Amino acid sequence: MAVPSLAESHRILTSPGSRFEMDERVIRGQRLRVWKHAPPTIRHVLEHARAHGDRDWLVYEDDRLSYEEGWRLAAAVAGRLVEELGIRKGDRVAVAMRNFPEWPLAFFGATAAGAIAVPLNAWLTGEELEFALADSGSSVLFADEERARLLEPHYAKLPLRQVVVARAREKLLPGHVSFEEFVAGAEASELPPVEVLPDDPATIFYTSGTTGRPKGALGSHRNLCTNIWSSAFSQARGSLRRTGTLPEPGSGGRAATLLSVPFFHVTGCHSVLAPNTFAGNKLVMMYRWNPERALELIERERITAFGGVPSMVWQVLESPDLHRRDTSSVRMIGYGGAPAAPELVRRIREHFGDVVQASNGYGLTETSAITTTNNSVDYERKPDSVGVPVPVCDVKVVDEAGQELGPGQVGELCIRGPNVVMGYWNRPDATAETFRDGWLHTGDIARIDDEGFVTILDRAKDMLIRGGENVYCVEVEDVLYQHPDVMDAAVIGIPHRILGEEVGAAVQLRPGATADEEALRRHVAGHLAAFKVPVRIEIRREPLPRNPNGKILKRQLKAELGWTEPRTGG
Repeated sequence: MAVPSLAESHRILTSPGSRFEMDERVIRGQRLRVWKHAPPTIRHVLEHARAHGDRDWLVYEDDRLSYEEGWRLAAAVAGRLVEELGIRKGDRVAVAMRNFPEWPLAFFGATAAGAIAVPLNAWLTGEELEFALADSGSSVLFADEERARLLEPHYAKLPLRQVVVARAREKLLPGHVSFEEFVAGAEASELPPVEVLPDDPATIFYTSGTTGRPKGALGSHRNLCTNIWSSAFSQARGSLRRTGTLPEPGSGGRAATLLSVPFFHVTGCHSVLAPNTFAGNKLVMMYRWNPERALELIERERITAFGGVPSMVWQVLESPDLHRRDTSSVRMIGYGGAPAAPELVRRIREHFGDVVQASNGYGLTETSAITTTNNSVDYERKPDSVGVPVPVCDVKVVDEAGQELGPGQVGELCIRGPNVVMGYWNRPDATAETFRDGWLHTGDIARIDDEGFVTILDRAKDMLIRGGENVYCVEVEDVLYQHPDVMDAAVIGIPHRILGEEVGAAVQLRPGATADEEALRRHVAGHLAAFKVPVRIEIRREPLPRNPNGKILKRQLKAELGWTEPRTGG
């Protein structure tokens, strides 16, 4: 058949009776389009996954966990939380660990028990982790050994009933229990009897704030489950636009996905873990990102899909091992979370050929990952765009007065749909500011063309993105101001071809102060995660440039420092 247009593809895929048929629901007072056949809750995702039986679910180093084994362990977690620790619907259960198999077991167990899972960034300092645990009011913490030890000075200030430690090699701290001991002897044949509904709270993902302390984005079961169907829709549309046909389910063999991003981001959790688990795919996990190790796993496990943020794909393409490894199994490379150079899709096609579908997309923590996607022939013809919204989402661009703008005009991007989170945990002020009349105001500056393709031009928020990690400038500036030698500070992004941006800063020292760049870097590292520490700090004695209203002129400062051309080094 002829290749249908984009609009026709959407009509075909969402037609009545189809897998991607839509319905309408009133959600928090707004009538929204929803995926009619998406799973209603995360608990249903776990139950559905059990049907995949003895298939490999999680592969980590030499460990392999089948779907049946995974279900039993997650069900054991849910049962112990409810029956022994008294966790009730709406209680918070935190997960702070690197990408280990215990992460999804804790996540699915907690949400199946009706608890709100609180995934915490494993790169954070003890101080930052303490804030998130206290702010969320988490009752139970699942942590790897490194995080459990890092929090040792902070436990006395936290209302934790239990700390469960995964992959422990040393003696546990008093009162802690190993993950193995926590699930030992549990012969769960069913999940605990808890009623969980689609619009019940399910997750709190912390996102750094423009005014300092991070905010917890409160997501529902529907938010995550929407993303499962949106991911599948995007792949189906890409196939239809490329070949004019839709592959028969299972015709391409079983998929194997390389997890190269952390579970503690919505990309890793909502866009990789959840869709692959529901589909019964093999998920191959990496402890930390390394392009050579990624290529080794692609060859060993016959990986069909990989990606993450654009920097990771670049590193694979530029690895000396690229041509020494068998990558013929790869069929999909997807990325988002940071700007991607149009050259990247050309390089992907150069090495992998026509069989690989490259895709880019746009989403936020507040949109539970996917809002727009751009793949297949559409990505090739509009590589600067992050694509069109999935059918259940609406997007618009507004001016400073909140008035909607027409095609091609530049303004703030706003989003509405069943993927948008419920608000910020215990932050009615921030919620009211960001979520208005049913629309999420993203703070990103964009334009939408006459075909509906969104192009992100800039960020209204004072934020930079380093390798997919959001760094809010004010958070780093606040820490610099805490140093006794610092009078003034400005944090600025330094362009980097692989990472997108790196963190840079300029500071004015107090008269007579002697702090040097390394001392200031050590100071920041003592309070914030490593990815937030400036790679360069310009020391100044004279005032930083400001406008008549007192605002630092960051563009001018960036030009003065020569931080306008991309660096290529590490």
